[in-house]
Amino acid sequence: MQKICTDIIINSPADKVWDILTDFKNFENWNPFLHIKNGKAESGSRLNVAFHTPDSKVIELEPVVLKVEPMHELRWLGKLWIKGIFDGEHVFKIEILDENRTRFIQCERFRGILSPLFLHFMGEKMKKGFENMNRALKNESEKSK
Repeated sequence: MQKICTDIIINSPADKVWDILTDFKNFENWNPFLHIKNGKAESGSRLNVAFHTPDSKVIELEPVVLKVEPMHELRWLGKLWIKGIFDGEHVFKIEILDENRTRFIQCERFRGILSPLFLHFMGEKMKKGFENMNRALKNESEKSK
């Protein structure tokens, strides 16, 4: 199993960060990395997600939401072609540091026979995409506090 993790401190309350993170319809307005065309932040919901990695093609997947714990965690599992070839479990975690500071953590665990190859070619671009989204979420969350 391979994984990529990033985090950022956001000077905003956790509930505001959560509301922005789960408002999928507005992702295109602030998120340079992920666009969610349909689906809801509800366990069992199927999403249509487009990953926009820097200097790469758009990768589209239809992951299923595995876990929604408001103001704490959103998790989904996507697969490329058939399960076991290339699977990615994407996790967003929110840690409350105090009433106006939040740590946002974004990780993805990759499994399957193609995961080492994918990470060799795309790992750094994915990490940069995570970091771009983290900064954009920070900027959006810190607007008009």
